[in-house]
Formats: sequence, C-alpha cells, structure tokens
Amino acid sequence: MTTNDDRVEELLERMTLPEKAGLMFHTMLRADADGPYEPGPDGDDIPADVLSTSRLIRDAHINHFNAAPRIPPRQYAEWHNRVQEMAASTRLGIPVTISSDPVHGFTDNPATSMASTTFSRWPEPLGLAAAASSPGSSAGEKLVTEFAEVVRREFRAVGIRMSLGPQADLATEPRWSRLPGTFGADADLASNLVAAYIRGLQGARIGPDSVACMTKHFPGAGPQLRGEDAHFPYGREQVYPGGNAEYHLRPFEAAFDAGTAAVMPYYAIPVGLGVEEIGFGFNREVVTGWLRDRFGYEGVVCSDWGLVTDVRVEGVRWPARCWGAEGLSRIERVRRILDAGVDQLGGESCPSLVVELVSAGAVPISRIDASVRRILRLKFALGLFDNAYVDPDEAERVVGNPSFAAAGLSAQQQAVTLLKNGPLPLRRGARMYLDGIQPAVAARYGEVVSQPADAEVALVRLAAPYERRDTGVDYEAGFHQGRLDLPPDRVAELVHQFGEVPTVLVVHLDRAAVLPEVIAASAAALGEFGATDAALLPLLFGEVTPQGRLPMELPSSMAAVEASREDVPGDTANPLFPAGYGLSW
Repeated sequence: MTTNDDRVEELLERMTLPEKAGLMFHTMLRADADGPYEPGPDGDDIPADVLSTSRLIRDAHINHFNAAPRIPPRQYAEWHNRVQEMAASTRLGIPVTISSDPVHGFTDNPATSMASTTFSRWPEPLGLAAAASSPGSSAGEKLVTEFAEVVRREFRAVGIRMSLGPQADLATEPRWSRLPGTFGADADLASNLVAAYIRGLQGARIGPDSVACMTKHFPGAGPQLRGEDAHFPYGREQVYPGGNAEYHLRPFEAAFDAGTAAVMPYYAIPVGLGVEEIGFGFNREVVTGWLRDRFGYEGVVCSDWGLVTDVRVEGVRWPARCWGAEGLSRIERVRRILDAGVDQLGGESCPSLVVELVSAGAVPISRIDASVRRILRLKFALGLFDNAYVDPDEAERVVGNPSFAAAGLSAQQQAVTLLKNGPLPLRRGARMYLDGIQPAVAARYGEVVSQPADAEVALVRLAAPYERRDTGVDYEAGFHQGRLDLPPDRVAELVHQFGEVPTVLVVHLDRAAVLPEVIAASAAALGEFGATDAALLPLLFGEVTPQGRLPMELPSSMAAVEASREDVPGDTANPLFPAGYGLSW
C-alpha cells in the first residue's frame, strides 16, 4: 500500500528547485468575492496584499496563504474553491493550504486577529482561562475543547485548514498587548488548555477533518521588555530578569505532546538566555538547538510574518521585523533563517532568493528538501491532495449557526469575573443610566433613563487603559501598549460620576488594568474578556451566576508594574486582585 511518505518522496523527486522554493513561503492573500485577484498591466508595482493570485501560485509556486475571512462564508468558500482550481491547473497540481489568524474573539488588530461578524463569537483565550480557573467549574479543558471543535468546524467549512494559533505564551508581563491571545499566567493551566485546543482542532492525529495548528510564539513571547511588542523596534528585546525561561517553555512542551502541526518563533531578540542575541527566527541555537534537538520536534517551523521584506498589506505599512539582522541584505536574511532551521518564511513572497542561494552553492539542496518534505507531509495528512474543495452551501449552514452562537455566548458569560459586589444581582425593572451599553439590550431588563440623577443604578463599561502610539507605523494603533492606568483627570471624572449614583463597572480586560481608585468608587465591579451586552445583562440581573477567576493579577499601581520582572507570574507587589481571584453571589 502506498503511504503518504511514499507520495511525498514521489512528488519531491518531480519538483524543480523553483517549485520547492515556492512551497517554503506562507504569505498573505486577500479573499475577494470576485477573485482570485488579477491586477492590471501595472501589477509589478502593486502592494503585497493585492499581488496577482496567478503570479503567486503559477509563477512563484507559492501555495500557503494567510487569508482572513472578511467576506461572507459562502463567498469565502467559493473564493477558496477558485483558488484551488488555479492551483490544480499548475504543472504538479499541488493544492493550496489556507490559514487564518483568530477570528472568533473580540480583538480587532490587523496584525494579529480579527473580530469577525459572521463566525461565532467567543471570549478571548484569556477569558477561556478565566472560566477554566473557577474552582469546581466544569469548564476548563472541556470548554476549550468545545471552542476548538467549533473553530475547526467553521474553519473547515470555508476551506481554512490551518489555525495560526494557539498562543502558548504566558501572561507574565501585564503591559504586553498580546495578553488576550494567551491562556493566562499560570504555566500548568496554560499547558492544559493549549493541549486541549490543539486536540480539538487536529484530533488525535491529523487527518482530512483536521485543522492544523501553528503554535506560537516559541520559546514564549510573554516576557517582552517593559511589555512592548516585538512588532516594533522599541519592543525588539525579550528579557528574563527572573531567570524563568524554563517556565515559559512548559506550554510548548504540552503542544508538542499534543502533536501541533507547526510552530512559529517570535520576532524578539533574547536577552539573558545565553544564546546569540538575534531575533528568534534567525536564531539557530533556539530553532535547531532547542526546538529540534532538545525537544525532538519534527513538524513544520514557520517564521513570524515579515522578517525579510518591507511591504504593504491591505494598505498597511509593514517594515521588516529583522531585529538583530537589520544590517543584512534580504538574501542574507533568508540564508540566516534557513540556517536557523526554519521551514517556511511567513508573510514573504520572494522564493527567487532561495533559488539564488541554492544555485550559488550557499545552501545545499538537501536542506531545502528537508523542509519541503515536512511541508508536503502535512498537506498529504490533511487530505488536500485527495479533496481540496469545500461546499459553499455547507459553509453557509455551519458558520455562525445558532448552536455555535449560543455556545459562544455561554462561554462569554462563564468568563466574566466578579471583582467587587454591592447591588448585584440587580432588580428587574430598575431605572438605569447607561454608559457604553446598548439601550435596546438594557431595556429588556429595566427602564433606561438619560440622566444619572434619575437612575437607581448606573451601568458603565470601560476599556482597559492603554497608550495610543503614533510613530508612523500605520497599524500600530491596533496594539494596546504602554501604561495600564488612566490619566489623573479621567480618574477624578469617573470617581465623581460614580458618586452621583451607585455604579456597576464592567472593564474589558484585554490588559491588566490598574484602576484602584475607580474600582473603589464603584458599587460593584466586574472584568470581562470579550462579552456582548446580550451576554452581560443576564448576568447583572441574576439570570446567570458569575464564575470566572482572574487568569492574571490586576496590579495596584504602575509603580508596582514597573518594578516587577517580565518573566515571572504574579510579580507585582500588593496586587489589587491576585490571579485566581473572583467572587460569586
């Protein structure tokens, strides 16, 4: 019987060097209802996100694409099938693998995730950790597995066969903007939930019904210096003042045991790890020495997006995140990435550089074959060579169906964490003043009034504080970075407002907000990790019991945050609320 390994070797023998090189790139593609996209005669000068699909697939031989589902499910499925038809028309007919960043949550950042309006909506992974942290809760791994199963079915229905996740990073640095995608600060809990997520998407082994996982960001991107993100030059360093690197590796070990199909290193330069101080994607000691040799990982390694080329994606400027390798040329960067042991270059579309390196004798063909073998093995395991197409009718039935939407709403509620109680649960029919809550939703529970003086209670929703950065990088505003507290005048304004009427404060905890005075002035305070008003109001009025527990601590001051160590969980002095805190009725 012919095995997939046999099929891989047979195909590998038939491939030309340009075809092999193309397979080693995993770039962006715009899903277009009228596409695949074909530009006009000036196509050579167009931005990366609107490159001719045929140029990428037929000429550059690229067939791995990150294509966020920004169009309705039926149209996305139809677009996917047209892309597969184009791939089938090439000399070897290698099917395309479509991937996506997260789309099921509430974080809308063009560089990391998208808040979809058609897929079912769930709390962020940080919220799933909040639900899983509840003592005696039936959630935990079961809830994450349920979530992953829904993601699998919705992605699979439209043709997305790889999830660019989960994040196995730990939330040890409270200022880091990527906290929502983590499963919290506790390595044991995160390990269990990362493994549950992978099993939910891939199954016990990868097969035709699986969605492959690309676990990120090895070896753990949580301990960013001062919490600044490595997408930007000011966030280029990852630090370990507590000597806690092994702690951050534990969720990745769980991912390896669960069989994650792929792994993504982050951009940052490791400081204090005893290895070369160059970005992880260029770092042979980390990718080959740790990931391959120490942990025995044999799956695909894909770099994070854009280590080589300055490009524009969907109108957004993306400078290369080549930290520690800024002085190298593009071809030298590619050589360093390949030497590190990376199989695919994320967000890039320059396979000619790989061809040039091999043709010049700078990289042996055996090194290319090793990566292509891993990549083809995954395509065969997913069953793409047997049937790469999807049913648009099924996509329309599956994505966002009522049962998935109801499960997502329930999970949103399970994640809500009660921090301070006073008047909760509220009385039906109460007169309510609203700030940040839709009147149409609240009116189902009581009388909405226009002035605080006329209200029995005020319901106020706040976002966790952050600093809006503007250093000329267009997409930078999508990252919530910097200070975790509000300006003093805003604090005074809220304290005064809360003094006018008993106030129930709900904070969206995509960061570890520092709000001691504001919470003290509230009558009740809750944290949510992605919850619609429709999910929140039943909880405030006692139809649902709060059960979430903080998956990270909420510090009491910025001074405590600044004095804490980036790689150590629960390291701020005298936190306002420690990790694991949460009340109920």
